[in-house]
Amino acid sequence: MSAADLFSAREGLEHIPMRDAEVYYLPHLPLAQPPHIVMDQLIDEVPWRAEKIVVWGKTYPQPRLIAWYGDAGKNYTYSGINLSPLPWTEALLDIKSRVEAVVGTAFNSVLLNYYRDHRDSMGLHSDDEPELGERPILASLSLGEERTFILKHKREKALKPVYLKLASGSLLLMTGDTQRYWKHGIDKETRPCGPRVNLTFRRILK
Repeated sequence: MSAADLFSAREGLEHIPMRDAEVYYLPHLPLAQPPHIVMDQLIDEVPWRAEKIVVWGKTYPQPRLIAWYGDAGKNYTYSGINLSPLPWTEALLDIKSRVEAVVGTAFNSVLLNYYRDHRDSMGLHSDDEPELGERPILASLSLGEERTFILKHKREKALKPVYLKLASGSLLLMTGDTQRYWKHGIDKETRPCGPRVNLTFRRILK
């Protein structure tokens, strides 16, 4: 049995077979309340920010709302956005502890993304900023509307993209060399859909 199989069997995570990547999926993370209740609470209580991002020297409105929470001093910068952490809330600390129990890794920050409807999206990118280290561990909790998570290899164009349906209450884990070799994102939907909140827990190293 491989290390990936051992990890999956121990934690109940499904290993997604991909070249140059370590990706795992848990259909349902036990939460204190049903996923839609947790999502509604976050939508109401989080001070969401509308930001602009810089892509290839051009500035665009970010097609979703965001918030950054974490330990003091765990700042994060991506696409020209500089984020200083808000202090942890009891609700986020509870979710964090549940994610850590499954993943077996301690996190010190979380990026929240609020997709308001079908028009909100996330462009293809890699979470490979220096402060995340060479082999980042990212644990992503989905709440609300099911959306399709797309992964594309950066170099091997012959490899077909991987499409994952992220159910409400599910946890996606990306580790190893995933960020080095793959990009990921979420397209806009052609049909109207409800809101989705995504929490990506990570560890800032500096």
